[in-house]
Amino acid sequence: MKKSLLALSLLLSVTIVAEAQKKKIDKKFDEKGAISELTYLASDELKGRDPATPEMALAYDFIAKQLEAAGAKPIPGADGYFQNIPFRISSPPSKGKITMGDSSYNQGVNLLVLDGESLNGTFELVDVGFGTPADFEGKDLTGKIAVSSVGAPDKMSPADLFSLGAEKTANAKKQGAVALIERFNIPSIPWQLLSNYLNRDQMGIDQGESSKMPYIWVKDLSNTLPKAIATGSAKSATLKIEGKTNIPVEGKNVVAWIEGTDKNLKNEYVMLSAHYDHVGIGTPDAEGDSIYNGTRDNAIGTVAVINAAKFFAKNPPKRSVLLALWTAEEKGLLGSRYFAENPLVPLNKIIYNLNIDGAGYNDTSVITVIGLGRTTADDLVSEAVSDFGLKAIADPAPEQGLYDRSDNVNFAKEGIPAPTFSLGFTAFDDEINKYYHKAADEVDSVDLDYVTLYYKSFILAAQNIANADEQPMWVAGDKYEEAGKKLYGDK
Repeated sequence: MKKSLLALSLLLSVTIVAEAQKKKIDKKFDEKGAISELTYLASDELKGRDPATPEMALAYDFIAKQLEAAGAKPIPGADGYFQNIPFRISSPPSKGKITMGDSSYNQGVNLLVLDGESLNGTFELVDVGFGTPADFEGKDLTGKIAVSSVGAPDKMSPADLFSLGAEKTANAKKQGAVALIERFNIPSIPWQLLSNYLNRDQMGIDQGESSKMPYIWVKDLSNTLPKAIATGSAKSATLKIEGKTNIPVEGKNVVAWIEGTDKNLKNEYVMLSAHYDHVGIGTPDAEGDSIYNGTRDNAIGTVAVINAAKFFAKNPPKRSVLLALWTAEEKGLLGSRYFAENPLVPLNKIIYNLNIDGAGYNDTSVITVIGLGRTTADDLVSEAVSDFGLKAIADPAPEQGLYDRSDNVNFAKEGIPAPTFSLGFTAFDDEINKYYHKAADEVDSVDLDYVTLYYKSFILAAQNIANADEQPMWVAGDKYEEAGKKLYGDK
């Protein structure tokens, strides 16, 4: 009997605390302020928040001022509230042609010069497999062209292809190569789709000297090039790459932190993140509107993080809170990748990343958590959502590979449990496509009552995790479990 009473008492205590936390968020949340912030970030004045445009400064300055006003502190090592990123915009060549043996490759047809400077001449080819660090080790590539397959055996997502390409380019340059050619041989991704998307100006992270080296994809779905190199029928390549231009662009992640209250747990961080960029100006709609305002993707997410900062600065949890607004997500997850590679806080101190991204919503009774079911913090997230009268559901379209297509994946790969807290969708239907990357995605098309519940649920989920006794981990068997064990130790 005593045990039953104790269990009941504990349950009531937890319920009372949860209700008190919900009431505090309800009371403290500034709905009018959130609407004002959303209206500004998604306004025509910012012209769609393309990170390559001058208007991007309006966005990052506004966000930084909101974090400062909230009481969040700059991170040591940052430039105030900014992490500066050296971007560069690389244009396609005016002329691009490569001949290897009996095969010819032409820009936009079966060839894409993705980065680097112009280059003309004939150079010996060296096959370096997948171009892993071990593949490059000990090879003298002086004056030669390194040829590799795109990606790696277990890394074939779009984000992987580009991040590994940058790594391979740096390694090829270190070994003396004059160019890196990657063989695109993934039949599940249509080459023409890639060509249409990539045969235009591309933003990337400036890697210094290695960024000057041509980085090239050739279409090789039949895997004929390695055999041609091995048999000597394609010993060398003749390149005619002319008219390449590269323009430097300064990028900024907006970052801050709030110190936790527990003397031990405050040395751990829960990272709350969202990308604040969008796609800028595009094809005009029927009304002639060409500004893609990006309310759903991802001004709503940005405002959620800002308002989490407001709440936690005055109501700090046990763990510290790291606030991160990423730039250039739409350009290939670049801002978050730069932070993951150049962290301002040791990655093994970041115990969880609750990220926000999404294409929109079609069900205002749910919140879709991409990655629900993959970490031990699932109940803490679901309970927070339930407390505000909504239901947390898992990814309804796993075939889309959404988990690996947003900023969270740059931290998951390092081992940090990192789901994405999205607006509620149950399928990629006409309601989603009506607004996704469209001029119609404006504030007046959004259900602000639902968005307010979304904001509050996000804050409560973050609070639950930041106050939890146990550190969240990957569930057994998850593809990122081993990375987590490597990062944190086998806990």
